[in-house]
Amino acid sequence: MLARRKMSVGELADRVGITPANLAVLKNGRAKAVRFTTLEALCEVLECQPGDLLRREA
Repeated sequence: MLARRKMSVGELADRVGITPANLAVLKNGRAKAVRFTTLEALCEVLECQPGDLLRREA
C-alpha cells in the first residue's frame, strides 16, 4: 500500500500519529496486536480497507 501511494514509512507514521518504529513492527508482521484506532487511521491515510492491510496466518 505504501508503494501504491508513493509514501514513505516516515510520512505515513507522521500522518497516522505513531512512531516509525511502531509502524515498522506493524509493517514487518511482528505486531501481536493493533488498536482499532490505529488500523482506522492507517486505512484513512492509505485510502484502503482493513482487509487490504491484514492477513490471517494459521
